[in-house]
Amino acid sequence: MSCVLLASAALSAQTWRQYEAAAADQAYLNADCVVLLDSTSVSVEPTGQGSFAVCRAVRVQTPKGALANRVIKYDYDPLTAFAEFKYVTVYRADGTVENLDVSQALDYVAPARAIYWGARQIMIEVGALKPGDIVEYEIAKKGFTYALLASEGEYAGAGTGAQVSAVNGGGRSAAAEEDDSRFIPPMRGQFYDIVPFWCADPTVRKVYMVSFPMEKDVQFQFYQGECTSSMRFEDGRKVYKFAASDVMPFTREPNMVDLYDAAPKLMMSTTPNWVEKSLWFNKVNEDYGSFDAYAPAQKKVDELIRGKETEMEKIAVLTHWVADNIRYSGITMGKGEGYTLHNTEMNYTDRCGVCKDIAGTLISFLRMAGFEAYPAMTMAGSRVESIPADHFNHCVAVVKLSNGTYMPLDPTWVPFTRELWSSAEQQQNYLPGVPEGSDLCLTPLSAPENHYFRIKAENTIDENGTLKGTLTVSAEGQSDRGIRSIFTTGFQSEWRNNMERQLLNVSPKARLVSVNYGRNPKDYQAAPISITFRYEIPDYAVVGDGVMLFRPIAMNNVYNNVRSYLRINTSVEERQYGFKDGCSRLVELDETIRIPDGYTMVTAPKADEMQGSGADFSGSLSQEGNEVVLHNTLALKKRVYEPADWDSFRNAVNAHKAYGEYVVIKK
Repeated sequence: MSCVLLASAALSAQTWRQYEAAAADQAYLNADCVVLLDSTSVSVEPTGQGSFAVCRAVRVQTPKGALANRVIKYDYDPLTAFAEFKYVTVYRADGTVENLDVSQALDYVAPARAIYWGARQIMIEVGALKPGDIVEYEIAKKGFTYALLASEGEYAGAGTGAQVSAVNGGGRSAAAEEDDSRFIPPMRGQFYDIVPFWCADPTVRKVYMVSFPMEKDVQFQFYQGECTSSMRFEDGRKVYKFAASDVMPFTREPNMVDLYDAAPKLMMSTTPNWVEKSLWFNKVNEDYGSFDAYAPAQKKVDELIRGKETEMEKIAVLTHWVADNIRYSGITMGKGEGYTLHNTEMNYTDRCGVCKDIAGTLISFLRMAGFEAYPAMTMAGSRVESIPADHFNHCVAVVKLSNGTYMPLDPTWVPFTRELWSSAEQQQNYLPGVPEGSDLCLTPLSAPENHYFRIKAENTIDENGTLKGTLTVSAEGQSDRGIRSIFTTGFQSEWRNNMERQLLNVSPKARLVSVNYGRNPKDYQAAPISITFRYEIPDYAVVGDGVMLFRPIAMNNVYNNVRSYLRINTSVEERQYGFKDGCSRLVELDETIRIPDGYTMVTAPKADEMQGSGADFSGSLSQEGNEVVLHNTLALKKRVYEPADWDSFRNAVNAHKAYGEYVVIKK
């Protein structure tokens, strides 16, 4: 099996049989398929271009495993990469060997949504497999994948050999015969890779080897696990090898942080530090002229900032205009993809693009308004490590304030949102491309009160169990965004229906009497949102002989879409890994329920008070005269939490939920 020889330094047939023997261990028996070998060998040229040999050998063990391996697919961008099957061989359980004709691989336009950059998908059909069959294949790949704006789960620099999952058609395509300069990474001479050492299927042996010219220095680190590693001098080159055996599928926890933040991974880079990357990112866009002024855009900027006195007023009006008016839709435009941001004329004329085009438009607007502004790379979803191996999938902007500090702005994530930087991105690394160079930065925590969600309800229950009353919901920050989105993105004719739906979530018998928006809810910049409902809900309380049961309406499915913490499984007692919520948040609920004369609350009054690193909670439920009174305050302090935060978060949220239980009153 040639891939074993290629990636694992001439392993003997005896060693190959050991892999198969190891797969007979109890830990592998119940798997649908077992990866006998997952190996990648990379040869790096002085230009930074990488040539990859990616090999896999998979043993099918069940019909489900056979179905999962009957087709091999590979997504690639022909502008920057080329890949081909070297061979695909099926070793049948009955002893026969089948070599597939790799020239029969098919090439399709890759499925895409919102970003249409000419990506292709190449696949080959292995065909019907049976338990005991082994599929072995090798991919030859060269080129790179843009780390900036890479698809989810695909982070690459000069290349991500360890993450290639399939291949393109057999034979050397016409594109491959072109000048190889298109395969040289944008930061010429630099190579980096991010290699996941976790797996979806049990893996007997995983190997990553990379060979560098002697003059190239490389730094690396293995995170969140262990592997064996070595460096040897071979044929005048430096050869690094990393390997792990008996790699079992990574066990996820509910709502856990991204796998890159928890599972074993290898990161390496020839770039000495993030400052050098920052300087390069600044220069490549300044040289390209990404932010040059454009007369029609200048006219719009002048119009927007007219009458604005302070720098924050100007920054806000420009950020909101760009966020609200540049549609998210990307098409292939050649050189302007990846790290190079499209120029002002293109962005302002087309009024569409991906995050870098939206951020680029804002940078141009800010410069035309007299500010100093630059692009920044960030990673939406996971952590960026100190090893400068690009782990970015998103582009934002930074603006220099009068006090000399840089402020991050993200017009892509704040359409019709009162924030300038979305707090759904707090605790997120970013790298500004500034002329003086920058180290990796981290967006700060946003205080819970910046994202308050408040309900104030005043209700009356009559002896028939009918609930009548008013409820005012108000919100700010990300909570405001969750409530206001139906007004900013939906039809006005549906506003009342959407309001009524909130009550129907409480009871199918609910009737909306009136709704008061206070001011135009589409005008999100004017003030935090506040909506008052007046309603009537027959049979809201369960009525018995001298007894009633009901739930406080503030705890009964009203605007649960805003309360992302309710979707976190708090039955989990312990956590090994960090976890995430949508945003830090302050939840304040106050409700009075007037009950019929002569009734007394038999549910025991309660009061809770707790504080912790992840969350604080205080709550009370009592009867005051002929009213049942609920007070509830939950402060969720972060977006990304450490395992040590779990106890305080879990206890606070569970205590909060407990106030949604039925209240019993008797006559």
